[in-house]
Amino acid sequence: MALKSLLPGLPVVFLLFGCCGGHIANGPTLKMDQALLTFHNQLTEEVQVFYTSDYCYKCVFQHLVSVRPNKNNASAIISTKFALTMEVQSEIRNAVLCSWNQTYVEGGHYSVWIHMPDAFFDPICSHSVDRTPNNLYLPLLVVALILALTALLSVVVPFIYRRRCTSKIKNFCCHGTQYPVDNEEAQASETAHNSGKAKPSRLLSLDTFRGFSLTVMVFVNYGGGGYWFFQHAPWNGLTVGDLVMPWFVFIIGTSVVLAFSSMQKRGVSRLQLLRKITWRTVVLMMLGFCFLNYSPRDGPLSWSWLRIPGVLQRLAFTYFVLSLLQTFWGQIEIPLRMRHWWSPVQDVILYWPQWLIIILLETLWLCITFLMPVPSCPTGYLGAGGIGDDGLYANCTGGAAGYIDRRIFGDNMYRYPTCKELYQTVQPFDPEGILGTINSIVMGFLGMQAGKIIIFHKRKDIHILCRYLVWAVILGISAAILSKCTLDEGFIPVNKNLWSLSYVLYMGCSAFVLLGAMYFVTDVKGWWGGQPFIYLGMNSIFVYVGHSFLGFYFPFSWEIRFQESHWEILLQNLWGTTLWVLVAYLLYRKKFFLKI
Repeated sequence: MALKSLLPGLPVVFLLFGCCGGHIANGPTLKMDQALLTFHNQLTEEVQVFYTSDYCYKCVFQHLVSVRPNKNNASAIISTKFALTMEVQSEIRNAVLCSWNQTYVEGGHYSVWIHMPDAFFDPICSHSVDRTPNNLYLPLLVVALILALTALLSVVVPFIYRRRCTSKIKNFCCHGTQYPVDNEEAQASETAHNSGKAKPSRLLSLDTFRGFSLTVMVFVNYGGGGYWFFQHAPWNGLTVGDLVMPWFVFIIGTSVVLAFSSMQKRGVSRLQLLRKITWRTVVLMMLGFCFLNYSPRDGPLSWSWLRIPGVLQRLAFTYFVLSLLQTFWGQIEIPLRMRHWWSPVQDVILYWPQWLIIILLETLWLCITFLMPVPSCPTGYLGAGGIGDDGLYANCTGGAAGYIDRRIFGDNMYRYPTCKELYQTVQPFDPEGILGTINSIVMGFLGMQAGKIIIFHKRKDIHILCRYLVWAVILGISAAILSKCTLDEGFIPVNKNLWSLSYVLYMGCSAFVLLGAMYFVTDVKGWWGGQPFIYLGMNSIFVYVGHSFLGFYFPFSWEIRFQESHWEILLQNLWGTTLWVLVAYLLYRKKFFLKI
């Protein structure tokens, strides 16, 4: 077999040094997600070692190291994030001598012996472990136990307190205070279940879900303890870091329906709603443009490199579109006991103008994505480019989505996409680009559907939960069909960078499940008050902007001194996240809620 194409070394796996005769006793200091691999060549010919990551779809093999003949060796530091496929090739024989697939473990020292067992046999590669790798998941286990103990205490202590309050002074000591929420969306919970009774109830599950999503988002943005599965996926696939923003968008949709329905019942005019919508959208976009843009060259408020797309910008625009849908086509009187053949799906049929707009938007996304011609790229390309897809489409990162953003924004977009390291891409790609915003609106619209179910089925908890389950099943099956339950081989792979349709459907499925579970636990059974997540959920804008703007200063973070393990980074990220939970709690106690 001919030698694979030799491209520049990938940062994920790189050559450390070559040496002749003898093995290094201690080896270099390894950092997180690294292991040392030493090749011992017992043959009389020089060999070349190539590699590729299994997470890199159809990636061209990269050269790792050359090993001289006659009992010489060479070492390289390799990544332990994903499984690697290795090949040892001979230039003289023009063939692959041996190949293997293995996931190496952080901190381990491994040896590969390339030798000829017998003159009549082909060369073989034998493996050995020279130094036992680290226990990668021990920090997570310790943290999980601490969090479990904390959660247990948070349940047991209030339970004991409530038992004490069963005396005749129960009404005096046990009634808490309901505080207002941080913004317009969260205020919706005050009327979500109001059926004409004197005592309104809050939809705790919505604030709790929002706070849970924000807590995970803060932890992920801080680094997720250095674990790759807490960060964003390189391209296709899902990690914990890919879950939180769609959940947040889903909550926006649910809150818009509940809040606007409440305001419309109070007689708020359409013009007043439009003013409120416009003001909130402009403020959120300005926060994203000015305060959350950063250039290492110019510092904050950098106008020479102002990233136009962004998280807050996308959230603002999504909110704007969803609010317009609810303002113009959401004021529908619910029929009183009228039975029609479509009554079981009246929360869909009665809002047919909204559905028509969403279907048209999704059709637009599909047509642009799969039919728009992109120069030097195959039509309908959804790959990362770079060395992926056998290196045939190096400059096609993101297909039509990437091409549109590069044409409109130029350099004013995200320069370090998640695929840059693994796929060696050279084109900028923004995960908050224009085309993906269409599916962000679709995701928010699914959240609107969750809010409509609550409104149409007041006090009918079983109906609400069953409908949430039905929606979750429909969305999950649809996503499974589109993705074929595979990472890269589906009709439309699950991809957060592109906000692909299958990704939105999967996230919609999970959002319905989580919201339904929290609704059952907090609002139906009252087993949990949503603490501590509810505190962040009621001050979400303050916490998000605060952690983005101040989160990398002391005391939220500090300079890392020991980078060879996950212990300090995990501690720092959890500490920073916990501080923001504490800040949100103190603001809650002080009745301070940032409103826009």
